[in-house]
Amino acid sequence: MGILKVLGVAALLALPAPGEASTLDAQIAYRQSQAAIGRMTGDHLLVDHRGRPLSLASLRGKPLVVSLVFTSCATICPITTDHLRGQILAARRAVGHDAFNILTFGFDARGDTPAQLAAFANAHQIAGVEGWYVASANAATTAAFLSELGFAFRAAAGGFEHVTQTTILDAGGKVYRQVYGDAFPLPVLVEPLKELVFGRRTRSAAPADLWDRINFLCTVYDPRTGAYRFDYGIFFGIFVGGLSLIVTAIVIFRLWMQRRRALRALPHGAARRGAS
Repeated sequence: MGILKVLGVAALLALPAPGEASTLDAQIAYRQSQAAIGRMTGDHLLVDHRGRPLSLASLRGKPLVVSLVFTSCATICPITTDHLRGQILAARRAVGHDAFNILTFGFDARGDTPAQLAAFANAHQIAGVEGWYVASANAATTAAFLSELGFAFRAAAGGFEHVTQTTILDAGGKVYRQVYGDAFPLPVLVEPLKELVFGRRTRSAAPADLWDRINFLCTVYDPRTGAYRFDYGIFFGIFVGGLSLIVTAIVIFRLWMQRRRALRALPHGAARRGAS
């Protein structure tokens, strides 16, 4: 965990251009971001890249991956978005195409107009992707939303210095996990989504939820391919283990029944002596 924290802090900030003095402290920004976990987000009204209203309430019911960018960025935000697009495709293959939504949110309330958002979405091939929303909001709504997400930034020459942060919300709109950096490993994104998509019913005893429990256990990351796959070895291991328990129980039951029949076949006195 300590190593992960160090890596998270190291990847946290999108730094300003050389020569600019940073006022964002990485440790403070990291603590602020982590403190947001468990915090509920509001039902804010956003405006999407087509100029249409988009309520966060309409995105409830599924986990939501929130990517925070500003569209005039020429360095970190484009790299982060391109990397996220590839990771989202892999995540959908792992947990289901329609299992979660994505929101690219432009946090520059003045500059991230619908036209700018549309140009950014088209340039990075996320416009029209099913379940992927691109939006911004007015200054007051943006400030409230970013505060709930624990997102830190400041104006800098030519743009913003900011935390390189992707936030995962649960189906109810609560902050569940923070992901840092512009090139994070696939499991960092997929594991919390697995927990939210499959794990929500893993403790249920209902037969209808059996497949979710199997998916949760058997969908694993393969570092050789850099992708998730369904591990049939785990599935068959569970099956064989369960079958072994059943066979063992049957053998014990049959031995017990044989002993019981043998005792019944003995004369009454002999059975009492044997019992003593």
